[in-house]
Amino acid sequence: LGATAFGFNFYPPSPRSITPEAAREIIRKLPPLVAAVGVFANVSDAQHVADVAEIAGVTAVQLHGPLFPPLDGVLANYNLIRAVAVTGGFRAEALRDLGASTFLLDAFDANLLGGTGKPFDWSLAREANQFATIILAGGLSPENVAEAIQEVRPFAVDVASGVEAAPGIKDPIKLRAFFREVERADRSHNQAS
Repeated sequence: LGATAFGFNFYPPSPRSITPEAAREIIRKLPPLVAAVGVFANVSDAQHVADVAEIAGVTAVQLHGPLFPPLDGVLANYNLIRAVAVTGGFRAEALRDLGASTFLLDAFDANLLGGTGKPFDWSLAREANQFATIILAGGLSPENVAEAIQEVRPFAVDVASGVEAAPGIKDPIKLRAFFREVERADRSHNQAS
C-alpha cells in the first residue's frame, strides 16, 4: 500500500508482539527499500535489544520508556527512534537532550507504553519539527491522518490501532483508507508548495 517502514513489536505484553524469528520470516519478504523497525518497550539492556534486533534482521530500533538502554555501544549500528509520550508539560526543545535524532511522538497514557490509540495536541508536534525528525503517532486513523499531516508536517506517521479490526489484527479496508488519506495529504502539500 506504500508503507516505507514496518514495525515489529518485541514487547511481549502487547497484543501486537511477535517473536524475532517470526519477524525475520516477514522481513525477508519485504521489498528492498522498506525499513524494518524493531519496537522495544521498557528495556534497559542494550545487549538484549541488539540481540533481538540481529535475530529479526531489523535495521532500526524504536525505544519506548520509561526505561531506556544506552543509545551508544551495541546500538550504535542501528537507526535509533526514541518514543516520547507527550504530556501537558511537553517542551519540544527538550528533545535536543535525549540522545536521538528521530523521535516518535505519542499520546501519554499512565498505563500504556505506546499504542494508546489517543491523539494529543498536534501543535506540540509541529513545534518539535524544529528540533528533530518527527514521526507522529497517537490516535491516527483514516479519519484524521490527512489533517494531522497537514498540521504537523512530520517526517512520517505511525499507525497501529487506527487500522485494526481488533488489537493486533489489521483491517485491510482501514489500511487502504489510511494510505489513501496519506497520499491525499502529500498531494495537497506538494500542490501548495
